[in-house]
Amino acid sequence: MAPALVGQLTLSGRKTKIPALVYGTAWKKERTKELVVQALRSGFLGVDTAAQPKHYREDLVGDALRQAIIEGTVRRRDVYLQTKFTSVGGQNKNDMPYDPSLPIPEQVRASVASSLRNFQPGTTTDEEETYIDCLVLHSPLPTLAQTLQAWKVLEEYVPHKIRNLGISNVGLATLQHLYATTKIKPAVVQNRFYPQTKFDVAVRRFCRENNIVYQSFWTLTANPKLLASEPVGSLVTEAAVSNEVALYCLVLGLGNTVVLDGTTNEGRMKGDLQGLSNVRRWIDADANRQTWDSILLRFKTLIREQ
Repeated sequence: MAPALVGQLTLSGRKTKIPALVYGTAWKKERTKELVVQALRSGFLGVDTAAQPKHYREDLVGDALRQAIIEGTVRRRDVYLQTKFTSVGGQNKNDMPYDPSLPIPEQVRASVASSLRNFQPGTTTDEEETYIDCLVLHSPLPTLAQTLQAWKVLEEYVPHKIRNLGISNVGLATLQHLYATTKIKPAVVQNRFYPQTKFDVAVRRFCRENNIVYQSFWTLTANPKLLASEPVGSLVTEAAVSNEVALYCLVLGLGNTVVLDGTTNEGRMKGDLQGLSNVRRWIDADANRQTWDSILLRFKTLIREQ
């Protein structure tokens, strides 16, 4: 039987809960604080950012989280907070959280220290409240040896200051080697879900087999054909949701997957969360389960998962 849609998954590392929809903050620039506060007020309980000023404002994510905690919207322990270490090649060299002339281990430590400062809750002096739920390597470093070197430094922070580790923009061979040779195994993989990588069928299979949560990004932007596809249209008709929500739900239905949702529209924030809940209730009705299984099967065939 096809997996039902779950509201959250549990990461393998520290049994951390991650919601099905995580708010993505790339390219939000000076609007980051405003949008993250809106997302948290709308019901999002997961936020993704990066220590990469070129494309993210991690500091403003921290400001937003502090505001939401102070106003009583959320508690720190209820929010899944994820950031990234971005290597020199992905940084603006005039604006980065570490000195690029430092050895890789010191670059990683400086970046993590900067992230932890950005995420101090501000409502307590208790150091237990300052932590990162998942620290993701933004991409493999130029060599496998350098990638492992950075990963081993990150392992030093687990489980207290960093609860879980992950990697983004990774291919299957590197992921397999990382999993086989490290002490702290990757708990998440964040990759583009799009035709150019054949929808990561092999990577996602490896993730399912090893209890790694796959995080899909560019799910809408890179997939106009999927948005207009027959399985998406069928779910739209059956469950009375938008095409965007239907596509999110079908990707989530692939199993052990969450989706990054970066909408800047407050109505869409609420609508995406409500739509997911509506589809979940629709699937849970016995009369609809066979229809859902059929639609999901056609979606898997479309992306050549079968």
